[in-house]
Amino acid sequence: MSLNKRNNGILLHITSLPSKYGVGDFGDEAFAFIDFLKRSKVGFWQLLPLGPTGYGNSPYSSRSTFAGNEYLLSIDSLIDDGYLNTEDTKVFTNINEGYIDFNIVENLKKPLLFKAANNFIKMQKETDEFEKFISENAFFLDDYAIFMALVDHYYDARWYSIWDQAIAKREEKALEKVRKDFKTEILQYKVLQYLFFKQWFALKKYANKNGIQIIGDLPIFVAGDSVDSWSNIHLFKTDGNNNYTDVSGCPPDSFTSDGQRWGNPVYNWEVHKKNNYKWWIARIKQQLKLYDIIRIDHFRGFEAYWEIPSSHTTAKHGKWVKGPGQELFDAIREELGELPIIAEDLGFMTKEVEILRMNNKFPGMKIGIFGFSWDDNNNFDYANIDLPTNYEKNCIAYPGTHDNQTIRGWFNSLKIDKQNFMLELLCTDKDNFVWAFIKEIYSSKANIVITQMQDLLEKDDKSRMNIPSTCGPFNWSWQLKSNENLMNVENKLKLLNTYYKRVSF
Repeated sequence: MSLNKRNNGILLHITSLPSKYGVGDFGDEAFAFIDFLKRSKVGFWQLLPLGPTGYGNSPYSSRSTFAGNEYLLSIDSLIDDGYLNTEDTKVFTNINEGYIDFNIVENLKKPLLFKAANNFIKMQKETDEFEKFISENAFFLDDYAIFMALVDHYYDARWYSIWDQAIAKREEKALEKVRKDFKTEILQYKVLQYLFFKQWFALKKYANKNGIQIIGDLPIFVAGDSVDSWSNIHLFKTDGNNNYTDVSGCPPDSFTSDGQRWGNPVYNWEVHKKNNYKWWIARIKQQLKLYDIIRIDHFRGFEAYWEIPSSHTTAKHGKWVKGPGQELFDAIREELGELPIIAEDLGFMTKEVEILRMNNKFPGMKIGIFGFSWDDNNNFDYANIDLPTNYEKNCIAYPGTHDNQTIRGWFNSLKIDKQNFMLELLCTDKDNFVWAFIKEIYSSKANIVITQMQDLLEKDDKSRMNIPSTCGPFNWSWQLKSNENLMNVENKLKLLNTYYKRVSF
């Protein structure tokens, strides 16, 4: 399926699927959602990153860029495979759908997953497949399993500040002792990764069989508290003692006078260049196994990124630093061939960033709710590049993404005069505004339109997925309820996709 033809998709993370076990997973609801996509004539299912999350539960701050989030494992599938039984699930009582309580997931689901891993080890039903998996994935699996065993041992304390220094610095004698002392825990994590990939690939195969392609998400930076940084510290800017000298963020603007200090370690691109970007090639290769298409978050960072001294608490005094640019993509393409990539090119873009994107023929992104804007004199900006009438073909258009307000929430936040303008412009009323807005994006020239599930359900900002630069209890916690009536959504999507020729099957 091509990104160069008219099509459509839905943005919904796995965690947001309905579940009686507290968090969405790879089970029956995921397969049912694919059936819904097919009936609705939807060609793409876009997900957030599938990596294991740490503090704050953000999928964009993963423990590993190569491993999978064990919490996405289906309990029912583990029962079907004989690694758990229905009696084990009695701990899940009074689970409220619609909101994910990650503390409940941690306290109830995690112990069951390890019980399943122990039963897997005892039963030895899939020994050959498991050994093959270990061998083929040793490039990330060994370090990941050790890292996670240590994360549990140190009660989630940061590896670079609390762990024993010999372990933090990966001294071989210390690591050998860890492998011996945590042998069982390390094996358990390897089992859970095996089960993760087994369940995920079964789900992806079903999606592809039904004409649905999966769009995955890849953050440009990795988390400071991750196995990626711990096992590859030489790839990042440090002082030689595992202390990050610089971190990532974005500069001050009209919305944030201090800018944003994301805090991710920044790459030492000179080191990457010397080994011909081997780590990045492995990273993209892994993503292309997981997904059909990759969306790269903060694409502009490959041309230049905002670097902040790690000692600074704000992003005010950072600076623009050149990234690897075209050289990186040439190295990846030489190894892997053509790259099905969507470039997240939102925010402050320069001519150089646009040239990098266009030279690689990567479609960029447009955000519908960004397109309707007014200047200081209250004049509507008809030249706004995010306005649907101004879209180019080679782009992916979103009414809004997981980082934005919902359409309903955005409309409600407008002043009355602007609300009235929007209603007049789209020839609609308040009750029907959301779908009129979606229709406006659908009617554009953009090859692909992707709508988040909350907008299709006309939810307000209580259902938004994330508020950037915050770490509150509601971020990443929205969940679709199992009793949600999707028939109305299905019928409307079918009609829009047919009328605007966004059907791939």
